[in-house]
Amino acid sequence: MTAGATSPVHDERVAARLGLALGITFTVCFLTGLYSHLAQHPSWGFELPARPVGLYRLTQGIHVATGIASIPLLFAKLWSVYPQLFQWPPVKGVAHAIERLAIFPLVAGSIFLLFTGLANINLWYPWHFDFPTMHYRAAWITIGALIIHVGAKWTQSRRALRHQPPEPTGHADPATLDRRRFLYTAFGASALVVLFSVGETFRPLERLALLSPRRPDTGPQGFPVNATAKEAQVITLAQSPDYRLQVTGNVARPLSFTLDELRALPQHSATLPISCVEGWSASRRWTGIRVRDLLAMAGAPPHAAAQVLSFQPGGSYRSSQLNHFQAHDPDTLLALQVNGETLALDHGYPCRLIGPDRPGVLQTKWINHLVVQ
Repeated sequence: MTAGATSPVHDERVAARLGLALGITFTVCFLTGLYSHLAQHPSWGFELPARPVGLYRLTQGIHVATGIASIPLLFAKLWSVYPQLFQWPPVKGVAHAIERLAIFPLVAGSIFLLFTGLANINLWYPWHFDFPTMHYRAAWITIGALIIHVGAKWTQSRRALRHQPPEPTGHADPATLDRRRFLYTAFGASALVVLFSVGETFRPLERLALLSPRRPDTGPQGFPVNATAKEAQVITLAQSPDYRLQVTGNVARPLSFTLDELRALPQHSATLPISCVEGWSASRRWTGIRVRDLLAMAGAPPHAAAQVLSFQPGGSYRSSQLNHFQAHDPDTLLALQVNGETLALDHGYPCRLIGPDRPGVLQTKWINHLVVQ
C-alpha cells in the first residue's frame, strides 16, 4: 500500500458521505432524465400531460443542476476510494467479485453521462452517435450498476455514516481536519458550480449564471435559440408570399390559410416557457391561434391528437406530436407573435408551435402543416 493510501481522505467515512451525496444526485438526475426522455419519446403508455405549465421546466432544470453538481462530487469520490482498486487479493469471494465487476460500468457510465451531458448543454458534439439514445441507454446501465454497488456496500456504508468518532480534547486531530477540509471542498465546489449555472432557468439567480453557456435574456427578441433559420435552411421558404398552413388528416373539412387569414382568426395569448433540454428556459407572452379552435373548425373528433410539421427540409425535430391532452389545452397555440411582436425568423416565423409543459425541441418552428389523427 502506498503512502497516499494512508491519507485521511482515503477513509470509509469520507467515501460513505460522498457516496450518499452521489446516490441522491444520480437518482434525481436519472428520474428527471427519464421524464425528459418519455416526454420526447413516449413509450410504456406514457402521455405527457399539458399541466402544470412549468413541470418540464422544473424537471429539466433539476436534471441539469444535479448533473452539474455530481461532477466535483464524482471526482472527490474517485480520489477517496482509488487505493481500493489496488488492494490484494483483488477478489475475496463471489459477492466481492460481483461488487468489483460492477465498479467498471458504474465509473465508466458515470463519466460518460457527465461528460456527454456537459457537452450537450454547450451544444458541443465531438462524437458520431445519437446523443439522446446513448445517454438514455448509458443511464440505465449506470443506475443498474449503482444499485448493485449500493447493495454490496450497504452494511459498510451504514456503519461508516453512523459511526461518529469522539472529538479529541485539546488540539484538533490533523486527520479529522484533513477529512473535513476535503469534504467541505468537494461539497463547496458542487454548490458553487450549481449556483453559477442554475440562473439560466431560475430567474432570481440570473445575474450569477457565470458558467451558463446561454443567458435566458439574450438572443433574437430577447431570448435564445438553438437552431437559427439559416442553419435550418428555411429563410427563403419562411419569407415566401405563397405560404399556407394546411389542416388535414382525420377531419371533416380540410383547411388552408394564408398568413393574412391566420392573423384574421381569433387570437389567444398565454405566458409559456421555452424549456430546453440543455437546461435553459425563458417565459414569454405568446399570441396566436388555439390548436383546439383549428380542430373544431376542421371538424376533428372530440379527442383527436395531431402532428405538426415544419417546412424545414431536414432535422430530427422537424415534426412533433400533440397528444389529446395537449391538442385540446386552451394554451396550446400556433403562435404568430411573441411579446406583442411578429415572430423573428429564428423564432419560427411565420408560425410556430408553443404549448404548456413541452420540451423546447418539441415546440416546432416554421410550421406549415397540421395533421389531425
